[in-house]
Amino acid sequence: MRTAPLLAVALTASLHFALPAAWAEYQTMAVADGGAIKGKVVFKGTVPMKTVLPTKDKDTCGGPRKDPLVIVGSGGEVKDAVIYLKEVAKGKEWVKPKKSEITNHKCIFEPHVQAIPVGMIDVVNADPVLHNTHGYYGTNTAFNVALPIQGGHVTKPLRRPGLVRVDCDAHGWMEGWIYVVDNPYYAITGADGTFSITDVPPGSYTLVVWQEHAGASEMPVTVKPKETVQVPIELKK
Repeated sequence: MRTAPLLAVALTASLHFALPAAWAEYQTMAVADGGAIKGKVVFKGTVPMKTVLPTKDKDTCGGPRKDPLVIVGSGGEVKDAVIYLKEVAKGKEWVKPKKSEITNHKCIFEPHVQAIPVGMIDVVNADPVLHNTHGYYGTNTAFNVALPIQGGHVTKPLRRPGLVRVDCDAHGWMEGWIYVVDNPYYAITGADGTFSITDVPPGSYTLVVWQEHAGASEMPVTVKPKETVQVPIELKK
């Protein structure tokens, strides 16, 4: 077992989500001697907070609150960090979700962060108020959906890989994130901060780490046949 050097992800790291001019269709193949990439994402220090001040529809949206920009456990374990291998042309078969969905619920996007394959996403309104859900690749609109009726939903395509920021044109404090991937070598950390990417064809890769407050950072990682590479990651200012 090999351990990769500790990755310190600067909170001021530049984003690496400029969309490529073209990207090849991922191809599946048998991965007989695949390895794995595993690790834990942690954050040390004072958790940054965001003040949320709802200005309308308060019966649904609630009152002022403070939301953490990094969700951490008692030991600093980071939830909702996305881990992704860039530009993998071929490898294991996809296990795609039956449906990808983002829901407006009590003026909060659920889930707040998700990673999904290129494809379709359902935009849902669970509230008795108008939501206008607007997704962006950078400054370019990915989808823009008005949902005036509780229970309403619209299906929209996300045709390209990259980071999609989601907000609500009717409730300016709402924000969510969708990381769109074009290969199955990705993970999102749970409450324990851990991740696992398995059945990786032997080779050298670029590992992307993204977290809402820290932004994106990249590191090289090499996987040997049937090897597990341990990658501890610490988010830092």
